[in-house]
Amino acid sequence: MVQDAVLVDIRTVLSSVAGIDPAEVTPDKSLTNDLGIDSMTMLDAVVALEDRVGMLIPDDAWPHFATVGDLVAYLERVGVGAPT
Repeated sequence: MVQDAVLVDIRTVLSSVAGIDPAEVTPDKSLTNDLGIDSMTMLDAVVALEDRVGMLIPDDAWPHFATVGDLVAYLERVGVGAPT
């Protein structure tokens, strides 16, 4: 499933950038409240995620990522992880 592949990418990035246990990265988790992602860490995570998935995430999209699920939904909507 596309969602699973996208979630794996997000787990990998957050683990690498923020030292978060990948098992803690679930769609219902708040990036700030549950996972402790601050604005600087979010910047690092977005850049790393862009590198991993091979696309740019516009700066105006970031404020809409309140939860991991929001980020998964955005990446699915723009076609990341879709079969080629």
